Amino acid sequence: MSNSEVSVLNKATLHEGGFAGLREHRLVMSRALWGSNTSAGTWDGIGNFVYLADARFQPKGETTMHPHKEIDVISIMVEGRIAHEGSLEHGGSLEEHEAQVQRAGGEGFSHNEVNPDETYNRMLQLWVTPETAGQAAAYKKFSPKWGETTRIYGGIEGQTKSFPAETRIDVVMLNPGQAVDLTGTYLAYLSKGTGRDNEQKFKDGDLFRGADVHFEAEFASQLIIIRSS
Repeated sequence: MSNSEVSVLNKATLHEGGFAGLREHRLVMSRALWGSNTSAGTWDGIGNFVYLADARFQPKGETTMHPHKEIDVISIMVEGRIAHEGSLEHGGSLEEHEAQVQRAGGEGFSHNEVNPDETYNRMLQLWVTPETAGQAAAYKKFSPKWGETTRIYGGIEGQTKSFPAETRIDVVMLNPGQAVDLTGTYLAYLSKGTGRDNEQKFKDGDLFRGADVHFEAEFASQLIIIRSS
């Protein structure tokens, strides 16, 4: 594989914006959703996947309570923890590497994510537009483990582990030396660790797409893989 076959966007090359008590790099902002309001340098999504932000909460920072409707909001903790407030699973929490999926549907939901600690934390937020409008609001939580791949979004109708959808999101927790193959249409975000495919190297904060990749972790790595049928 030549380097030219894989496109890479690192978060450090983008403007760091934010709101309330957090700062964030927005890497994916789908033109279908954001139109001309996309941030400079961001990539378009794939399928119904429309948004990816890598955020860090200030000490004791919070998003403040705000609503969503007709969007599925996926939060993945990279470092630290958050306390979860809102109309779905109020009083819950996310520890390091855990993930939550909040389905707004036509009913909608409101939430506030709070950093309870005196140190910075780090959380990814991904948005997917639902394939069917008007669904009931719902919530799911996941606890990915090292050495495993966890499907946190998407899959066939009838299964109940994740919300069924053609867009699929996996959290891959790789120990050093473990590998995963990325083929077809995908976006992959390396939120922890480093890896390589022959001469192609990947580092924390790299979003990549393009040719088939055999990603082998050099250090313990958290890789988020988004695929669309």
